[in-house]
Amino acid sequence: MTEPDQRILADFDRKVPRGLARAISRAEAGLGADLMHAVFERTGRATTIGLTGPPGVGKSTLCSALVGIARAEGKTVGVVSVDPSSPFSHGAILGDRIRLADHFTDPEVFIRSMASRGHLGGLAGATGDAVAFMDAFGKDVVIIETVGVGQSEIEIAELADTTLVALQPGSGDSVQLLKAGILEVADVFVVNKADHPMALQLQREIRSMMEMLDFTGWTPELVATRAREGGGIDELWAAIGRHDAYLRASGELETKRKGAFAHRVRALVLGDLERRVDARIARRLADANGSAGDPYGAASDILAGLEAGLPREGEQRARRPLTRASVKGL
Repeated sequence: MTEPDQRILADFDRKVPRGLARAISRAEAGLGADLMHAVFERTGRATTIGLTGPPGVGKSTLCSALVGIARAEGKTVGVVSVDPSSPFSHGAILGDRIRLADHFTDPEVFIRSMASRGHLGGLAGATGDAVAFMDAFGKDVVIIETVGVGQSEIEIAELADTTLVALQPGSGDSVQLLKAGILEVADVFVVNKADHPMALQLQREIRSMMEMLDFTGWTPELVATRAREGGGIDELWAAIGRHDAYLRASGELETKRKGAFAHRVRALVLGDLERRVDARIARRLADANGSAGDPYGAASDILAGLEAGLPREGEQRARRPLTRASVKGL
């Protein structure tokens, strides 16, 4: 371990927030492996809550309300707030922190904003590391707020113990918001801005769609909230508690965390392989005299170099199935 990492680890072990902040920064820079080796055995204690939904639904306000109720119970809290990056400047405003201003001075709340930097799935590339570091640091609850998602960005369900899908009434065809996996990965549906005239209609539509499915194990709950005024937050916190109790009683918590581990290992391996493959493709194009061959042939040549060190081992996958529901009658 390098001397800078040793200093960071010393602060981390003394519960100095600066040590946690610098550890996450090292992970964002791709230099967090040694620190993760040192602290990973301390993980597995925190309750992780994922909060996702379309832009403008009030995720940051909901997040702030959840932080408040967790602190009222004496729990320490970590927040990972992911903001979208500009495809042109690659910068991010990190404006989600504005909604969390009430908790800036609380020493038991650690807030980390992260730019997505083009990473798909509603998260940033180092989100998993940030959650693990907060867990190892001793936070009781870690809340992950994603980039505003559309129809298929459901990566949050790979990392979080409990996934909240926030929806808002009056935003158009609500069926569009429930397509492509969102319905299946939600552990709790949150209809925010429940004082909207169309809130009851949205709740009826969600219940109607849920009645079309057979759920194995946990059946998602539906909670209506008014996050700005604090309405419904107690009910939402209770629903999260019921889901956590179900996970622990059923043994599904261990399954979920094995899936999260597999997801992070896969992301690290594929990220490294992608960089190596890009280098091979660039070299092939540079060496080509007029033609680099067809794409399938080029891919086969590159894969042949992997066979010795990473031979095929059948089709078994270390991924837990996200889908917990099937259409009735099928």
